[in-house]
Amino acid sequence: MSTPEPVFHRYVALGDSFTEGLGDRDPKRPNGLRGWADRVAEQLAAKNTDFRYANLAVRGKLLGQIIDEQLDQALALGPDLVTIYGGGNDLMRPSVDIDAMVDRYHEAVGRLTASGATVALWTAYDAGWSAVFGKIRGRTAIYNELVREVADRHGAVVVDFWRFDGYDDERMWDWDRLHMSTPGHQRMAVETLDALGVSHDLVAPDLGPAPVLDKAERRRVNYIWTKDFVGPWIGRRLTGKSSGDTVAARRPVLESISVEG
Repeated sequence: MSTPEPVFHRYVALGDSFTEGLGDRDPKRPNGLRGWADRVAEQLAAKNTDFRYANLAVRGKLLGQIIDEQLDQALALGPDLVTIYGGGNDLMRPSVDIDAMVDRYHEAVGRLTASGATVALWTAYDAGWSAVFGKIRGRTAIYNELVREVADRHGAVVVDFWRFDGYDDERMWDWDRLHMSTPGHQRMAVETLDALGVSHDLVAPDLGPAPVLDKAERRRVNYIWTKDFVGPWIGRRLTGKSSGDTVAARRPVLESISVEG
């Protein structure tokens, strides 16, 4: 007997820039972003006229901040679907207590699943191919295994980003090489809906062969990236500032959504 397709009425997305939608610009939408979570919500809304969606994610947040600032607000909205991803910003810090971080995650996911909601979690991406972000590959792998254990203990859905192919194409990433581009968000929406067992009409992007840059062009691109992204990013770390310090959640209450926004 086949499992019936789930139908969701109230979807709340929690997290950091990954879920806020950075890299997928749309000036018509709050914070000028669309992102994979909006795309998922649009597909769910097409199946249910009373569907509502909130997105509490804010860029730059550490996992503890996501839990402290978004969890109670999410539960108060009474969702039947929650997506939560956090930890990427923690993993990029000079030092991190992964066990303590995941202990908090375990508690938070337990509260979400105890509410009766379907909960989806993410593993972090395997950036082993990246000269910069590949340096934290080992701690990322440890974090991911612990996240899978949290999901197993609470019956949560895992969207296993670590195992996705195709994201080693730089066109799947925005200019900063940290946030997904529009094609990256489109693919993530497809993967999320598939993991949830929801039928949809989204198609993963086919970008064709990647362009090959000569050495001079590669040096120029790397210089611009270092100057415009790496420098300011390190500066914020040294001063304790976050890119999300002046940013508010772009969809703080449950509202309807359509492809137009």
